[in-house]
Amino acid sequence: MINKQEVLDRFISYISIDTQSDPESENTPSTEKQWILANKLAKELEVMGMQNVSIDENAYVMATLPKNIEKETPIIGFVSHFDTSPDFNGANIKPQIIENYDGGDITLNAEKNIVLSSEYFEDLKQYEGQTIITTDGNTLLGADDKAGITEIMTAMKYLIDHPEIKHGTIKVCFTPDEEIGRGAHKFDVHKFGADWAYTMDGSQIGELEYENFNAASAKVTISGKSVHPGYAKDKMVNSMYIAQDFINSLPRLETPEHTEGRQGFFHLSNIKGDVEETILHYIIRDHDKKHFEARKKVIADLGIEICKQYESDCVNVEVKDQYRNMREKIEPMMHIVELAKEAMEEVDVKPIIKPIRGGTDGSQLSFIGLPCPNIFAGGHNFHGKYEYVPLESMIKATEVIIKIAELNAR
Repeated sequence: MINKQEVLDRFISYISIDTQSDPESENTPSTEKQWILANKLAKELEVMGMQNVSIDENAYVMATLPKNIEKETPIIGFVSHFDTSPDFNGANIKPQIIENYDGGDITLNAEKNIVLSSEYFEDLKQYEGQTIITTDGNTLLGADDKAGITEIMTAMKYLIDHPEIKHGTIKVCFTPDEEIGRGAHKFDVHKFGADWAYTMDGSQIGELEYENFNAASAKVTISGKSVHPGYAKDKMVNSMYIAQDFINSLPRLETPEHTEGRQGFFHLSNIKGDVEETILHYIIRDHDKKHFEARKKVIADLGIEICKQYESDCVNVEVKDQYRNMREKIEPMMHIVELAKEAMEEVDVKPIIKPIRGGTDGSQLSFIGLPCPNIFAGGHNFHGKYEYVPLESMIKATEVIIKIAELNAR
């Protein structure tokens, strides 16, 4: 039986450490403060009895739980990231613990009138009667992915404390900078030594994912000419108006707020400009590889077309691939998905198999030799003040890890 208080205390101890990553930094980890949690995790792994505990020069933490059976079994791994999103404040997190949740709205911050609405965020209602951990409305929570870390750490300790549960060799790894797309960039797959792994980085209870977006970024630089507005006739070229033409030329309904499931999109994530220069940052996403390539061509061709309209080289489009759909690497070995599915069913969790509308370390890991489906960690509404996680979901995720280890040893 997983100790509920132990899970809660462990989770709170991790989210109390600010580990926000920084996309502008070229270092790994991108922020020095990530080292604080990395070192803490390495120490805890040693104390609980894990073997071959290491932390490398890039803050990747690895450890091994040796097998306790004679037979040879596949070596499996579990992976989570310790950085939090740069999209919202991750410092001075003050979690609220709502026990026996009544199914209604949760006031996060009365002074600022910030409410976690069960009508707007309908998933809340399924957790009536459970213990909900929320923010105080001023920060994100950090369940993405400190819930995953909590679950892996708790599961390893449980297996060490209960040698009657037979298992093969298990590897764990905690990574920096997943939130800025670099979590697997310096992951040493050979050193890790697993046949396959699972990222504990999904959302609601039951999620099991083995396909994700193909992803690219696009930087659109638009050049204008700044002239004194009183003497600007036939001379000024306002880059912001050209940017408006560019934005309006992309399909308005193919954006995140209008798409779901396997539907792809163009997302204008940032805009900064003045008369002389405007820069647009887009992310391009699609599950289908052909559609993905077509989207990249659309945005590149649009830059050329706008230049023709203005009869100048006023638009420059830079498109960079970010990650690919891991489905092509997972499908040839679907038994690893079936193992996770069976484990969920064994602990009374209904599997929800669906594509990830986002990215995961598992995608990049799958393409560098470590097939890696994604399992729920339990959190909701990541990257903002409305983030929350049910304690019972973290406990179930911990049970799933333990059951996977047990089933793998059959």
